[in-house]
Amino acid sequence: MADPARNTLPLPDYDHLPTGGLESRIRSLSVEEVEELLAYERSHADRLPVTQVLASRLEQLKSGAEPSSGDPRALRPEQTAGRAGSSPVSPATSPQPMSPPPHGTPDQPAQPKGNRT
Repeated sequence: MADPARNTLPLPDYDHLPTGGLESRIRSLSVEEVEELLAYERSHADRLPVTQVLASRLEQLKSGAEPSSGDPRALRPEQTAGRAGSSPVSPATSPQPMSPPPHGTPDQPAQPKGNRT
């Protein structure tokens, strides 16, 4: 069920933002907008790193900092998933496939514990 408050947040894709991209995305928000996000976060997921980032930015704004031109596109979910070149692994750097270790040899098959002598 959709939360009506989610549709009115200053960052419409807020619930899907990675924590690392949040700090840049909130730079352009006003005191009221950061307070709104902080209240939403506390009443929903209440993630400690996120509340710390929001509370810190709120304190900065109340101490005289001005909203700046934070990057509203920073680390959007669609940019983080499946980025080209995001992994150094390639077929050339992958290890060779290996077979599992043998469990007995053909000339000495394994025997149940009860038949050992």
